[in-house]
Order: sequence, then C-alpha cells, then structure tokens
Amino acid sequence: MSEEKAKSAIFPKKVTKYMGEYSFIIVFILIFIVYVLTCNGLTWSGMMNIFRHSTVVGIIAIGMGLICLTGEIDLSVGSMLAFDAGFSVIIFNMTDSIVLTLLFALAFGAVCGAVNGVLVGFVKMPAFIVTLATMLIYRSFAQYFCQHMDKELLGGGSSVYRMTNSAASYQPMYQFGNGKIATIPIVGLILIIMTVLFVYIATSTKYGKKIYAVGSNEKGSQMAGINVGLIKITAFTIAGLLVGLAAFLWISMNASADPATTGSSYEMYAIAAVVLGGISMSGGKGKCLGIFFGAMSYTIIDKIIVALKMDSLINDAVKGIILILVIMIQIAGPQIKAKLFK
Repeated sequence: MSEEKAKSAIFPKKVTKYMGEYSFIIVFILIFIVYVLTCNGLTWSGMMNIFRHSTVVGIIAIGMGLICLTGEIDLSVGSMLAFDAGFSVIIFNMTDSIVLTLLFALAFGAVCGAVNGVLVGFVKMPAFIVTLATMLIYRSFAQYFCQHMDKELLGGGSSVYRMTNSAASYQPMYQFGNGKIATIPIVGLILIIMTVLFVYIATSTKYGKKIYAVGSNEKGSQMAGINVGLIKITAFTIAGLLVGLAAFLWISMNASADPATTGSSYEMYAIAAVVLGGISMSGGKGKCLGIFFGAMSYTIIDKIIVALKMDSLINDAVKGIILILVIMIQIAGPQIKAKLFK
C-alpha cells in the first residue's frame, strides 16, 4: 500500500473535511467535558444558566462574525452596547413603552454601526483605527450624558441609567428578560432564532455569498461587479442592529446600564466567540453556526475559571491564552492537513 493510500485509510478525506468544517463542535464538547469535571457534575439549571449568560455576547458575536467574514473587525461593540443600552433606558423612562424602547435600541444600534460602516466601506479608512476611535467615542458619550441629563430620565440614578420601577411596563419587561418557557430562558431562545436566521442568510442568500466573496478576494469581488464598499457598510450596520437587540435584552435582564462597565471588554469576548466558532479572522472562511457554539464555549470557560477559584485578576490572562491557542490551531490546521494529504 502506498504512503498516500495509507494516509487516506487512517484519515478518510470526508472525515477530515467534516472535522475541519465543524471543529467548533469538537472544541465545545471538550470544553464542556472539562466543565462537567470541574463543576462536580451536570445539572439542567446549570446548563440553562450558561445558555442565558451566552445570549448578549452571542448576539453581538453574530454581527462580529459577519464583519470578520468580510475581512474587517469592530472594536466598538462593547462601548456601543453601553451607549445604546443607556439611551434605551432613557426612552423607556420617557415613554413607558416596551415596543418603542425596542425599536429605538435597534435603530440607534444600526446608526452607530452605519457610522463605522461608512468610514470603512465608503471613506476607505482602516476598520481597526475607525472602530478603536468609535470605541472611545461611544463609551465617552455614554458616561458624559449619564452625568449631565435630568435625573428623572436616568431613573433617579446618579451614575447609572436605571429603568423606573414605578412604570407600568417595568415588571412585564423585567419578567421578559428573566422569564422562561418550559425552563428555557426566553433570551436564550432569541439567540437560537438569531443564529438560525443568520445561518440562513449566510448560506442561502445572494447577500451571504457576497459576504464570503468579499472576505475571500476583495479585488476579485470588485471585478465580478460586487459593490464591496456597500457590502461592508451593510455588514457593520447589521452588526450595530444586533448590538441594539443585545442592548434591549441587557436592560430587560438587568433593568439598568452602567456606562462605565456595561459591555466592558465585550468586543474581545465577541471576537473570542467568533474565533472559537471557527471563523477565520482573515475573512471568507467559517460557518455562522459556529458562533453559537463559540459563545457557549467562551461562557463555559468563564464558569470553569470561577469553579477553579482562580484569582479574579488572572481571569482575562487565561482567556487571552486560550484565544491565542485557538488562533494558532486555526493557522496550523490547514498546514497539518496539507502535509497529511500532499
């Protein structure tokens, strides 16, 4: 038997193909096993708790995934979450309307995302610089307005945006954010719906194919007649829209938003979920389904760190090391595969 046939017998090409495409499931299973071992067993309530805590990061990560598929990045999503959530609280306190609060959160997030998109896709500025700047701007605005607006609009808080608990819609909204359907968190079900929707968009629509095309070969996409700038603008705008949805869910769950801490480092958490989900940071490769498992994996990693009673000051270092290792695997994987089947 030749060396090539021997390799094929040990590593069938179909098996390695599926392992490569769905490696995020393997990563999730391995992390989940570690979680079960370190947390002394598995309970349904514990799993649902993980599901709930994955929602906000997971929804933001879906938008980040679209941006990364185009070969770009957005560092402003954490600050955008705080900015959007804070102003959504003000709209709720002004209108006492859940629907208007949701519509405002979505629209405000879309506008913030569109600002990034226009500067990147139309003005042709580097996404890293643009979103680094808007990260500072959005966080600064969130903190400034919290200190200089009427305290009644802020719900009586001096340093946080707080939903007025005397409003008629307060309890229904809070119950929605913390409610369950057949023991499954409502917010988690929204994450599933968003995942299914964007898996469909990415795999079964012309827009999704253009996203992948732009990330794979930008110049080739331009030559094929794709408006690359417009695709990037819409990707950033959709990401902002999803941050708006995440902001609405955040205030539904917490009834407040702290401009200093809400969304802090969430841009890194979203990027980590995208990377753990198998999406290439260079663009054009990966599956949106992986983002769901990536977000869950990242939340589980956080639970493992807590269970091991590590010093809180070292938590982010551990997460950073894991992120570097996953990226190294992403880079080394194709090289190993090429050596096995050269």
